[in-house]
Amino acid sequence: MLAGAVALSLAMMAPAAYAADVDMAAAKKEGKVVWYTSTPIETAQKIANLFEAKHGIKVELFRSGGSAILRRFQQEMQAGRIACDVLTTSDPAASEQFARKGVFVAFKPTDFDKVPKEARNEDGYFVAQRLNMMTIYMRSDKVAPADQPKTWAQLVDPKYKGKLVTTDPSFTSLQLSVIGMMSKKLGWDYFEKLRQNDIMIVQGNQQVSDNIKRAERVIAVGASDSYAADDRKDGHPILTVYPEDGTFMIPSPTAVVKGSPNPNAAKAFADFMLTMEVQSLFPGDGGYAARLDVPAPDGSPPLSSLKISAVDYDFIEKEGQRIKKKFTEVFQ
Repeated sequence: MLAGAVALSLAMMAPAAYAADVDMAAAKKEGKVVWYTSTPIETAQKIANLFEAKHGIKVELFRSGGSAILRRFQQEMQAGRIACDVLTTSDPAASEQFARKGVFVAFKPTDFDKVPKEARNEDGYFVAQRLNMMTIYMRSDKVAPADQPKTWAQLVDPKYKGKLVTTDPSFTSLQLSVIGMMSKKLGWDYFEKLRQNDIMIVQGNQQVSDNIKRAERVIAVGASDSYAADDRKDGHPILTVYPEDGTFMIPSPTAVVKGSPNPNAAKAFADFMLTMEVQSLFPGDGGYAARLDVPAPDGSPPLSSLKISAVDYDFIEKEGQRIKKKFTEVFQ
């Protein structure tokens, strides 16, 4: 199970050289790799461009929200026509399930050992591309310092009525993990109280970001801190709170798909994903890299300083549909 509190393995792990099983000549002969990903589009395009420039292998990119990516991939599997070579989602629970079903190839990229154990499959069936910190962020010019929430539990206070926005777990895999664990920790009564506070529900983190920037709502709940960091970089008055009752750290697993059309290019691309060239992009785009030797984004706390709430991915996998259904019932 990928659960973890960052009392985690944040100490650097002893170096272990994993010889990446990459046949670059065969990869170049295949000539392309098909990548399905929920990585933010600008970052995804940068990664694709870097790989093409370095190796001359074209990256066919399909980018959408995590749930949409998984639906498309599952439809291809059911039809027996897999087009995806490399899958990067924000759903460790689904990745665990796919690994058990033999959907992925066991493959350890060269820098596999530089990723925390909580963010990788020890048999090599997947490894995090990046780490998503699910937080509270807000318009610092619209929420007085004395009123800025410090915990998830405080968000049910009536003073926040009409100020909150969050995402729907039916559309974003990141939010499914957050809602699932909050329901387990705080109960569904917590969400009933959020509904009474007139929390707005949108599809994805980009919509949350846009909403906060327009100040239609001023506090984002269970939202990705990378969007907040990006918006701050663009000059918006955004404050991120890493809750005192725990931040949810959710890895974005990358896996090589078994039986894909371009197996050698797939391994080359998956190996490239953990190089410093790629990993150094994430802090610049406001997010935490998967590798422990890459610093936190500017203005964000070091990973080791955060209180991390464990995510039970076995629970999320087993109860995912029930969580989505219950969430819809509460907020419909």
